[in-house]
Amino acid sequence: MATPKRRADAERNRDRVLTAARRLLAERGDEVQLPEIARAAGVGVGTVYRHFPTRRDLIEAAADTRFAEIARFAREDCLGRPAALARYLRHVGEVLDSDRGLSAAVENVRGTAGSAPRDAARADLEAVVAELLAQSRAEGEVRDDCTIGDVYLLAGCLSSVIRTGSGDWRRFLDLAFDGLRPRLSAPE
Repeated sequence: MATPKRRADAERNRDRVLTAARRLLAERGDEVQLPEIARAAGVGVGTVYRHFPTRRDLIEAAADTRFAEIARFAREDCLGRPAALARYLRHVGEVLDSDRGLSAAVENVRGTAGSAPRDAARADLEAVVAELLAQSRAEGEVRDDCTIGDVYLLAGCLSSVIRTGSGDWRRFLDLAFDGLRPRLSAPE
């Protein structure tokens, strides 16, 4: 049985709530409460709870929206361009750097470090990352043995560098890209 389609006004309200939540979470992190999000979205608290029964639901939806935007960027602005994987990972770094509050909120509601995508968002990102990897391998930009798991490892490390402020994340990526380049065979 198909899921009933939301009314247009209900969809607009949901989008307004998500937009307000992402903005406030980015600005102030995990301290933001649902009534503040409702006010910022111009809706009542009941509207927020109708779309997101728990605070966790709202934060997870905001994270899923961020991952969908990253996947869209990968498809529209990375695929078919030179240095596609590097372009993608730099974008991920920019998003994580500007959106630290959402990352912290996701980590807090999940009770674990890291805010990696889950379920459908993960499958969508894995599909586009597989395309980026195939393109980058074919163009000789990354090693043939680089996997989706390696890209997730790099994204997780990137997230950690940003979250902890333990260094310049752009420098980290430069070093990582050096490690991803194909190796020259040693003469026999």
